[in-house]
Amino acid sequence: MRVLVTGSAGFIGGHVAEALEAAGHDVVGLDLRTGQDVQDPAVLDGLLPGADVVVHQAAKVGLGVDVSDLPGYAGVNVYGTAVLLAAMARHGIGRLVLASSMVIYGEGRYECAEHGDVRPGPRTVNDLEHGRFEPPCPRCGAPLACVEIDEDARPDPRNAYATSKLAQEHLAANWARQTGASAAALRYHNVYGPRMPRDTPYAGVAAIFRSELEAGRAPKVFEDGRQRRDFVHVRDVARANLAAMSATVSATVPAGELRAWNVASGTPHTVGDMAAALAAERGGPDPVVTGAYRLGDVRHIVASAARARTELGFHAEIGFEAGVKEFAWS
Repeated sequence: MRVLVTGSAGFIGGHVAEALEAAGHDVVGLDLRTGQDVQDPAVLDGLLPGADVVVHQAAKVGLGVDVSDLPGYAGVNVYGTAVLLAAMARHGIGRLVLASSMVIYGEGRYECAEHGDVRPGPRTVNDLEHGRFEPPCPRCGAPLACVEIDEDARPDPRNAYATSKLAQEHLAANWARQTGASAAALRYHNVYGPRMPRDTPYAGVAAIFRSELEAGRAPKVFEDGRQRRDFVHVRDVARANLAAMSATVSATVPAGELRAWNVASGTPHTVGDMAAALAAERGGPDPVVTGAYRLGDVRHIVASAARARTELGFHAEIGFEAGVKEFAWS
């Protein structure tokens, strides 16, 4: 198939494009780094004719620095996706694979011993300042147990990036319903791996830790380091995109609908685990737990990988130890 990959020169997009080419597909790339803007209808009109499917990876990523980032997230992620979908409709292209994110969930899923399944509200500045990082039960204030979150959970975005990713899903669902198209949304968890961006506040935590170690500095771990995440290798993410693209061709994603899948390893680790593993691989220095925090961060987010395994036949192949060993020196 002929596939247009937006963000094709980026960290994830580059790996996706390579995986598509290795599978025998004809890949057309679009990337801001090469002067092509997904917000430009003329660029899209020049690239879309003849395409069978679009794999949309282009995005402004990361938690952001402050409110000055709001226009960037709204422009690139929301408006850019709207322009792309309108162009796809003009050219009669009815298959989309969208790079979404686990950040749309906000806090993960929790259980209270008394009240069962609950969704805590945003953590307060007062609690964070005093080192109370675990969200309490919103009904009784008791400690909570973090459990896996699945794709049916209610979205609860808690920063500008998260809001923009949820908006992308809504726009794609609107487009699919109005045109009879098929849309697959891949909710990436914490992606890491070779060619991850360096030395930027918009990079993922693994890249920030590695940059510190490369400079001979100890990785600075926020909060108490016990925040739980699912770190998934970028080559596994690329394979998930191939599986999702096949799902838009088959009846797995019915015409007129958007279907979402978590893309995760299925084996959570703490942020402190990642810092310690990278430091050990590179020979130190050891991480420093700072107690600092970012207000838009969530405490725990642990994915259920069951739907992707059942419906896409996807499971992560690169384990944490092997993935970190490669990433530490890539």
